[in-house]
Amino acid sequence: MTNRTVTVIGGGLAGTEAAWQAVRHGASVVLYEMRPTVPTPAHQTDRLGELVCSNSLKSDRENTAPWLLKEEMRRAGSLLLRIARQCAVPAGQALAVDRELFAVQVTAAIEAEARIEIRRQEMPEIPACGAVIIASGPLTSPSLAESIQRLTGSERLYFYDAISPIVDASTIDHRKVFAASRYGKSVPAAAGGAPRGAGPSEETAGDYLNCPLNEEEYQRFYEALLGAESVPLHDFEDRKFFEGCLPIEELARRGRDTLRFGPMKPVGLVDPRTGGMPYAAVQLRQENLRADSYNLVGFQNHLKFGEQKRVLRLIPGLEQAEFLRYGQIHRNTYINAPALLRPTLQLRAEPRLFFAGQICGVEGYVESIATGMLAGIYAARLVGSEGELLPPPRATALGSLCHYITHADPRNYQPANMTFDLLPPLCAATPKLSRRERHARQCQIALAKLEEWLHAHAGAPAAS
Repeated sequence: MTNRTVTVIGGGLAGTEAAWQAVRHGASVVLYEMRPTVPTPAHQTDRLGELVCSNSLKSDRENTAPWLLKEEMRRAGSLLLRIARQCAVPAGQALAVDRELFAVQVTAAIEAEARIEIRRQEMPEIPACGAVIIASGPLTSPSLAESIQRLTGSERLYFYDAISPIVDASTIDHRKVFAASRYGKSVPAAAGGAPRGAGPSEETAGDYLNCPLNEEEYQRFYEALLGAESVPLHDFEDRKFFEGCLPIEELARRGRDTLRFGPMKPVGLVDPRTGGMPYAAVQLRQENLRADSYNLVGFQNHLKFGEQKRVLRLIPGLEQAEFLRYGQIHRNTYINAPALLRPTLQLRAEPRLFFAGQICGVEGYVESIATGMLAGIYAARLVGSEGELLPPPRATALGSLCHYITHADPRNYQPANMTFDLLPPLCAATPKLSRRERHARQCQIALAKLEEWLHAHAGAPAAS
């Protein structure tokens, strides 16, 4: 190692983006990924950047909060967003990827970088010296988690995250489903500026398959779901679900119509066979470019596999469905970031240490990549002695996301997705605007502020 070497722990979304950015900004990187030597409950391969839950990177509709975060990252030179665009599959207004192709390309890009050394081994403890980015993710190994706990002096926090089922496309009864995006909307092929590359040249307004349910079918499904048997948790584990990713059975327990206002909402869908909106609907999103598998959108659960098969086959169109993957539940570990981190993602007590990805308390693929990107830039500047580290302006999505995770109430810290609520409100003197106009104005301000920060702080990245 040289004194300009950054150690990155974790080869997921945050870790790979961090490693790439650190190299682009002049550092060398040693990247530790414990798979396949040490497996996790959720990963299925040893590839870098493997997606383990949904294949969606959320909305790419202009002037939405998820779009703003992605647009800022595109302008900052995110590797993983560039690869995501190349691996895109039809998903309405969302940016979704062929998860296998995405991981293959991320792995290839990192392996091809001469200044990134990949070590396929567990890092059981935080290194005693040097700049370190801890991006070990929600499935951090027990030994490393204990090392983090000893260092921070705080107890580990955790919640339960669930994985949606995937169904074999050839076993869907297409006579009972219909293709449509909500409100007939779809993202143009060049949304966000860059072409989709390996993706389809043009999307239609039918990027989802929809399974419509009438009231009787919905009630039958609802009752079966309530009565289904869940996988038991260990005695020492409490149920502490993240509100943004509740299992469908937990939602169902909150009321008979909760699912109809959540993952089974029919709003914006018209069944062409009836000409009307169904009572409820389940959306299926294409998993890969071959279109040979679909995931049940928002149907994360922790039912026993046999129960999942029984209950989910009550959905019209899925009566004979074969499941390529059942929903699962796993524990996610994250630190109490507001009590521990600076806005630059550095540990307050030991600034050579950075945290990025879900372990610092962001929720979502793009948010994880974003914090990895920033941590990589910061760490490279730190080892290069390039002056003070400054977070992106508060008016940006990147700055607001980091502001939330480092300034939220540490007594009740919940992981966060990027929303407009995180951005500062417009000046009171701003003329009265509609919600859409207000969001567009916030995006305009954010992108202008980002350009200033990139010029002044991120600088021109070194050639890779």
